[in-house]
Amino acid sequence: MKLIVGLGNPGTVYASSRHNAGYAVVKAIAHSKKVLFKRDNGTSSLSAKLKVGPKTVILSLPLTFMNLSGGAVKGLLEKYKIDLADLLIVYDDMDLEFGRIKLRPHGSSAGHRGVESIINSLADNGFARLKVGIGRPHKYVESSDYVLTPFSKKEKEKLNSIIRLALECCLSWVETGVVETMNIYNKKRFDALDTSNEAS
Repeated sequence: MKLIVGLGNPGTVYASSRHNAGYAVVKAIAHSKKVLFKRDNGTSSLSAKLKVGPKTVILSLPLTFMNLSGGAVKGLLEKYKIDLADLLIVYDDMDLEFGRIKLRPHGSSAGHRGVESIINSLADNGFARLKVGIGRPHKYVESSDYVLTPFSKKEKEKLNSIIRLALECCLSWVETGVVETMNIYNKKRFDALDTSNEAS
């Protein structure tokens, strides 16, 4: 069994924010496979179950706020008895330019509060993660404000294609594993947009 968790903040006010890129990807997987999320008792999450070939996959969206994601992820792993090697976390990354995704088998949080919470809760950073690039804000915009704002008009024109790429990457991870998927999808990208002079 595999577990794919999209990070984000619950509630309509945050639904279209950059910080909810992980939510968007995992919701897109569920939509493509025609499965519905339901409240997952005991995990502070919404979850959906599907098959990818012979493999069972749990898709989850923590209902905790981003900075408390660790408790939800730990609860999911314990409930479904899933090994760390079968966990994939999907989230936004400011250090990655808009239009790129990057899969990694493990690593530090690099300052991402949601990932940091997961590492702290699990006392381990040995889980796969898919970073969805959102780029850096204008120098006059605080990072904490930037991640909570919606994507710009130009970004939205590319967003569905980027989410689709991330969706395909997640399914490849399920089917072929992290190394082979990295070799394919870390080389793919959409042309980055120059949003340095555009208000978010």
